[in-house]
Amino acid sequence: MATALYRCAVSRDNNFNLIRFLAAALVLFSHSFPLAGKGDDEPLYALVGMSWGSLAVDVFFVTSGFLIARSFFERKSLLAFAWARLLRIYPALIVAVLFSALIVGGIFTTHGLAAYLRDPQTREYILTNSYLLSGIKFGLPGVFADNPYKDGVNGSLWTLPYEVKLYIRLALGGLLLLYLQRYFGRHFLKISFLSIALVSILLNIGNHFQGDSSEHFIRFSATFFAGTAFYLFRDHIMLSSKAFWALSLLLLLSLLQKDLFFVVYSLGLPYLIIYLAYAPSGVLKAFNGFGDYSYGIYIYAFPVQQSVAAMAPGIAPHALAALSFAITLPLAFASWHGVEKRCLKMKGGYQSFERRLRRLRLKVTAKLSRV
Repeated sequence: MATALYRCAVSRDNNFNLIRFLAAALVLFSHSFPLAGKGDDEPLYALVGMSWGSLAVDVFFVTSGFLIARSFFERKSLLAFAWARLLRIYPALIVAVLFSALIVGGIFTTHGLAAYLRDPQTREYILTNSYLLSGIKFGLPGVFADNPYKDGVNGSLWTLPYEVKLYIRLALGGLLLLYLQRYFGRHFLKISFLSIALVSILLNIGNHFQGDSSEHFIRFSATFFAGTAFYLFRDHIMLSSKAFWALSLLLLLSLLQKDLFFVVYSLGLPYLIIYLAYAPSGVLKAFNGFGDYSYGIYIYAFPVQQSVAAMAPGIAPHALAALSFAITLPLAFASWHGVEKRCLKMKGGYQSFERRLRRLRLKVTAKLSRV
C-alpha cells in the first residue's frame, strides 16, 4: 500500500536517526581498511568500484538535503536557519577538534609536548578545522607519522566544508527563488531545485564515465539537492513498497556490471533512503527516541581508529573496526548528551529574541505614529 510522502514529512516519527547511525558505522568500517594498511581489501570497492564509506556519505547528503530543506522552508527566516545550523554543527565539532589536537595529538606526538603545543601547525589545525569554510587540515606535528595511513588525524572531516557550503547555497538560492517565484509562478521554486538536482546527477554520472572521481562538489550536490527535491515535491511522491522492492531488485541485478550499477544507484538512492526513513514502522522507529549519535561517531571515529592502529601495529581491519567502534560509541554518546542535545535546546533562543525585537519595533512604530 502506498503512502503520500507529504503525510509522513510533517512527522518527527521516522528512521532518520537509525539510517544516519548505520551510515556513520559504515564509514568507520570502511576506513578501517586503509587505516590498517589494507585499503585494497575494502569489500564493496572490489564489487562495484565504490567503498562502503562513499555509499554512507551519499546517504548522509540525501538525508541532509531533505531535512535541511524542511528546516529552511519551515522557518522562512535566514537568520533563524543559520542559527540552528551553527548550533548543530559547530559546538560538537570544536570539541572534537580540541580532543584530536590536545588529547590525541598530545599523547601520540613524537615531538616534546611543549614544542608540539607551540608549533604553528597545531594552532592552524584547530582554527582551520573549527571554521570549515577554508577547507580542512589533516596533519598534526609528529602525530601518527608511522601509521599505515600517515599523518591524517581526522580524515572524516573533509566532507563537512562541502555540507556547510551546500547549506549556504540552499538558503541563499531558496531566498532568491522565493522572490523570483512571484514573477514566474508558484511552481518556480520546486522546478528550479529539481532542475539543479537532475543536472547535478547527470553531471555526476558523466564524470563517472569519464573516469573523473575528483569532482566531489558535483557528487555531493547531486545527492543533497535530490533530497531537497524530494522534500519540495512531497505532495507528488508516493512511498510504495512495490516501487521500493522493484528498485532494490534492479539495483541488485545491476551489480553484474559496475557502470550500470552506478547509473541505477545514482538515480535510485534518494527514493530508497526516503522510503526507509518513513515507511518501515514498529520497533525500528523506537530507535529515534534514543538520540542522534551519528555525528559523534562520524567526527570521533577516525582519530580513535588512528590511535588504535598506532597502539596495535599490524591489527586486522575487522578487529580495528570492532575495537574502534566500542571506543567511539561512548564518545558519541557523550557528544550527543553533553554538547549537541544541549546546544539544540538553544535554537528557540533566537526565536524569543526575534519576537521581542518585533514587539519593540511595533511599540516604536506606534509611538512615532502618535507624534
